[in-house]
Amino acid sequence: MFSLTGEEITHFLLAMAGLLAVAHILGYIAERLFIPRVIGEVAAGIVLGPTLLGYFFPEAFEWLFLGFDTEGKLFGLVYQIGLLMLMFTAGLKFQAKFEREDVKITTALVIGSTVPAFIVGWLATYMFQITPYLGTANNLTSLKLVIAVSIAITSIPVISKIMFDLGIIHSRFAKTVISVAGIHDIFLWTAIGVATALAAQGGEAVSTGFVLKSIFTTVAFIIGALLITTFLFKRLTVIKQNLFFRSSNLGYFLFIMFLLAVIAGKLNVETIFGALLAGIAVKVGLPKELSDRVERGVNNISFSWFIPVYFAIVGLQLDLVNHFNPWFFLKYLLFATIVQTIAVYISARFVKLDRLSSFNLATAINDRGGPGIVLASVAYGAGIINQEFFAVIVLLALITSWIPGTWLRIVVNKGWRLMPGDENLEIQKVSQDDFVVKQNGNGSS
Repeated sequence: MFSLTGEEITHFLLAMAGLLAVAHILGYIAERLFIPRVIGEVAAGIVLGPTLLGYFFPEAFEWLFLGFDTEGKLFGLVYQIGLLMLMFTAGLKFQAKFEREDVKITTALVIGSTVPAFIVGWLATYMFQITPYLGTANNLTSLKLVIAVSIAITSIPVISKIMFDLGIIHSRFAKTVISVAGIHDIFLWTAIGVATALAAQGGEAVSTGFVLKSIFTTVAFIIGALLITTFLFKRLTVIKQNLFFRSSNLGYFLFIMFLLAVIAGKLNVETIFGALLAGIAVKVGLPKELSDRVERGVNNISFSWFIPVYFAIVGLQLDLVNHFNPWFFLKYLLFATIVQTIAVYISARFVKLDRLSSFNLATAINDRGGPGIVLASVAYGAGIINQEFFAVIVLLALITSWIPGTWLRIVVNKGWRLMPGDENLEIQKVSQDDFVVKQNGNGSS
């Protein structure tokens, strides 16, 4: 009942191995060129997908990735698990504690990076023709919500990795950016939950009551999941009677993640919400030592297989030869970047930050990275957008991940201050090659 033929298993493992290898290799090369790793991982799918391999050698592409009837579904399963793991890791990076003096800045930036950008994104849908980008659900309201969110969304995983590589992850600047991104994205994922619920109704007219019900369900799930899960983690995790936790710490938390994803799905809230909230609950509800241990364990599994393959499969879905309008993409990129930059810059200046600090924050919060790609994946999977707009949002996420890394590297190399409080910042870089050598050395001793 659950079996595949030997030939099908061999074929799938070959395709998976090839995709995984190319994703890691191109990701590594990208990092060596001071480019976010996610760009290299998506590029793996572009190289092996319809854009390159499928264009020049279509039979080879179809043989490798469409070799038997259920191969696409197997990759779809890995893709969905990778998506859940990515959101779980994003939740684990949530900043649960704030310094009193940072509350004012964080609040201003959360409001400034969320409300103006979202409103401008929504209003922009009335200024240009968006119906050519409708997906199979044919729901215009859902498309407008996706466009508004794509303007405002921020990446925690990618910007965290950039700041870690630059040796500034311990700075006040880094903590501020990660805090803002975490809180502000919760609001935006609420909008996506509503968009997917509306899309499930197809092109039918939707009542105000249905919209309000979708918003209420999503918000209630967020609050309920965070409160209940955090309470259970604090009271029931480390007790003797918790045999599951004692048997496997990591298995226990993965179970909670999958359980919340299932509940979210049953409530017609996106399953990724459950994974994100599970990560946040771990961060908030557990002692730091334990939550850090969980994060390391999840990262080891996720970033070795599921997440690189997820990003590579995103690349496989891109057909930049037949379904991509570079001129429209360029305009969309400039519009999204300028709107978010201005919104964050003005918010930072409003709380009396200097020009350089304000621009640094605006540039960092412009990083759409992984969540931008997740937005594209969810919207495309729900039939809200078509393949052409899917490519636009994915490339928007990739390019806006590149820009902050380049700018922040310049700031660090020139010794400029990131923001007040980082005047005597000590750069703490960790060499990945040194880490590999140390690990190998420890393993042989």
